[in-house]
This record gives sequence, C-alpha cells and structure tokens, in this order.
Amino acid sequence: MKMPDLTEELVKDHANRGSQIREESEYASLIIPNELRIPEADILESQRQARKRLLIRWVKAILWCSITVVILLVCFKWGAPFLVEKVLSPILKWEATAFGRPVLALVLVASLALFPVFLIPSAPSMWLAGMIFGYGLGFVIIMIGTTIGMILPYYIALFFRESIHQWLKRWPDKAAMLRLAGQGSWWHQFKVVTLFRISPFPYTIFNYAIVVTSVRFWPYLCGSVAGMIPEAFIYIYSGRLIMTLADVKTGNHHMTVLEIIYNVISFIAAVVTTIAFTVYAKRTLNDLKAAHANDEDSVHQPLS
Repeated sequence: MKMPDLTEELVKDHANRGSQIREESEYASLIIPNELRIPEADILESQRQARKRLLIRWVKAILWCSITVVILLVCFKWGAPFLVEKVLSPILKWEATAFGRPVLALVLVASLALFPVFLIPSAPSMWLAGMIFGYGLGFVIIMIGTTIGMILPYYIALFFRESIHQWLKRWPDKAAMLRLAGQGSWWHQFKVVTLFRISPFPYTIFNYAIVVTSVRFWPYLCGSVAGMIPEAFIYIYSGRLIMTLADVKTGNHHMTVLEIIYNVISFIAAVVTTIAFTVYAKRTLNDLKAAHANDEDSVHQPLS
C-alpha cells in the first residue's frame, strides 16, 4: 500500500510543479515581456521620429537649394541685365559727372550713417562703395558709415525706450533673444551682439531694440563692428561682381575662361560663407537661449 501512495504523491508533486512552471511561464510571457517592450517601443518610436526629422530636413534643404538656384538663374538671365541697364549704369554715370571721388566718399558715408536711422537698407551704398573704391578704401568707407549708423539709432532709441519695450512685447521670442545680449560680462555681451550682427535678425531694428536690454554701449559698439566685417567684404565682393557683369553686358569687358571660373568659385564661396555664418550664429543663439532657460528652471526648482 505504501508504493501506490508514494506513486500518487510523486504524480501529484509532478502535476503541481508542471502547473507552477506553466503559471511562471505565463507570467513571464504576459507580464515581463510587456514591461521590457515598453522602453523598446519608446526607443523605436524615438528612432523613427529622428529619421523622420532628418528626412524632413533633407527635403527642406533640397527644396531651398532648388529654389535658390532657380532664383539665381532668373536673376542672372533677366534681373541682372535690367539692373545694369536701368539702375546701375545711370547711377554710375551720374556719380561720375556730378561728384569727385572725395565728395562721393562722403556721400556714401552719409548714406550708410543715415539710412539705418530711417530703417532703410544700406546694401546699395555698400555695393557702390565696392564698385567705385574697391576692397581697401571701400571697406574703410563702409565701416565708418555703418559705425555711425549704429551709434545714431542707439542714442535716438534711448529717448523712446519705454515705447520700444512695449512694441517688442508683440514678439516675445525676439525679446527673449534680445535679453540674452544683456546677460553676463563684457565679453559675453560683445559675443552675443556679434552673433546678432551676423544672424538673420534685422540689424536696423536691432540698433533700436538693443536699448531695452542691459547691454552697455562699448560691448554693443565693438560687437557690432566685429559682426559687420565679414558682411562688408561680402558686399564689396558682390558689388565688384555686379560691376564686372555690367561691363560684360555693355561690351566694355570680355571675361576669359579663367575669369569665369574664378568668379563662379568666388560666388559659390561667398554664398556658402554667408549661409555658414548665418546658420552658426542662429544655432549658437538658440543654444544660449536654451542654456539660459535651463538655468532659470534650475533656480526656480524647489529643493527636495
């Protein structure tokens, strides 16, 4: 009788163990994999979103490059001849007969100094400085005129500081970016102002808006001058290129193959440099804004 009892106990024990193993396997298959699949799903979703964002960026880049190429071709085919024949040639002939070079230099300095006060773009005057005076004297004229054109709006804006502050409330993101310039030391203010000068932020508006920040005058002036240096050379180069195209159009100059290759490479380099400066400045300003926001969050976060 003992043998059957022992056998029954072994059979029951085996059945209990089998049931326990099935329950554990069911728990492992139903509970544990779900817990493990949650972070895996998040990782896969984040990777999918990252690939989607990368694809969107590439599509945007290709689209903008295509649009830029089309615009450049249209400008070269129809815009440049119209600009040369109807605008540049009459202006250059008038200036050559109406002014001497010293008087013309003073006229350009005055235009570069006064146009920003009235929010008028100074690009035509910079182009003319490059066309007529070249890289040396043209650069001096541009820097003197633009420096005065940055000082005058700054002091004028001091009388309308409260009105400018109320006006900037319409664009809180731009105002938040401007407040970055007033943070930190002299060097920080100089660096941020320089970045603003080479960023897409309109410099004529920046001359007035800067007074609502804590930026001191000398970091503002030095940073503005430093940020204008690459822009001045780019305007001089583009002015010289427009002058060359005008001479080719009127038959006064015939470019050789070497000159064509040089101008094409120089033009591409100027475009790439401008885009690189702009992207770098914008990205750096966004990083500074994000770092400043994180610092504010850490300061306001309650201690545990």
